[in-house]
Amino acid sequence: MRIVLDAMGSDSCPDPEIQAAVEAARLFEGKILLVGPQEQLQASLQTFEIPSSAIRIFPAPDVITMEDKGLKLALKAKRRNAQNSMAVGIDLVKNGEADAFVTAGNTGGALASAYYRLGVIKGVERPGLTGLFPVKGGYCVVLDIGANPDCKPEHLVHFAIMGSVYAEIILGKNQPRIGLLSNAEEAGKGNQLVQDTFPLLETSGLNFIGNVEGKELFQGNADVVVTDGFTGNVLLKSTEAVAKLITDMLRQELMRSTRTKMGALFAKPAFESIKKLIDPAEVGAAPLLGINGLVFIGHGRSDERALLNAIRVTRQAVSAGLLDALKAAIEERISKLSTQVEK
Repeated sequence: MRIVLDAMGSDSCPDPEIQAAVEAARLFEGKILLVGPQEQLQASLQTFEIPSSAIRIFPAPDVITMEDKGLKLALKAKRRNAQNSMAVGIDLVKNGEADAFVTAGNTGGALASAYYRLGVIKGVERPGLTGLFPVKGGYCVVLDIGANPDCKPEHLVHFAIMGSVYAEIILGKNQPRIGLLSNAEEAGKGNQLVQDTFPLLETSGLNFIGNVEGKELFQGNADVVVTDGFTGNVLLKSTEAVAKLITDMLRQELMRSTRTKMGALFAKPAFESIKKLIDPAEVGAAPLLGINGLVFIGHGRSDERALLNAIRVTRQAVSAGLLDALKAAIEERISKLSTQVEK
């Protein structure tokens, strides 16, 4: 198995990427393909004792940074001879030299590079960045969480189809329950996008349960929740911030006195389990569903542990044959949906 890791993605690159690649080489079979400035990566890798065949460096002197936007970003993503780490890494997947690509870099850059260089699965107009949210009783698939700030109703229907397939494959859900994120449960409520999407999901043939608010999402009332990328990204970042706030406040309160410190000692295993559940570093990266290739995107602040977990979940996706399963199911379902709409 060959996993490409963008060595120039994270905020602290390339140190976390190098450390994650080394650890992955020690833990997993296969090869890690590091993409970035060759001399710098070679010098860093020489300080570690690893088999020379476990990690291979592919030179990429350029980088898509967080400051790259608009035309500049599009050109870096689209140019055939682009030499930035995302373009070089994704081309390895396109050319069959790698099985999947992982980055903690610019989300827009990763989306544009994947879109221009790999294309989308037949029938899909917009790929969706897909997150697993911890909820009561397990996880909920949420998309889009940041790839598409502005969406049309049909895009949300495609997200629902892709999310349903993903929940079936990854979470083992039969007939996943699909919810439409809104500010009210009743049909007819929500903004114009929600109101226009609702009837399309009703006739989609999916197991659509209607609008869901944030409280229903975290109660585990839906297996898949769809929304536009702007709302989904706000939901993601707010959820992460609130989770961190609560754990920090609990830690402060438990350290206030000897009595609470003793209680904290006995409760430590429970707190550690909860912390692990809500820590985004445990998931590592989110798949960009709809792209004709496996592309996973992590947080810019990813450390070695987050990137190692990103490699782990990407390997799981490759082993499960996720791309082929998605392509077959999505093409079939979107084709059926198009036929229903035409009738």
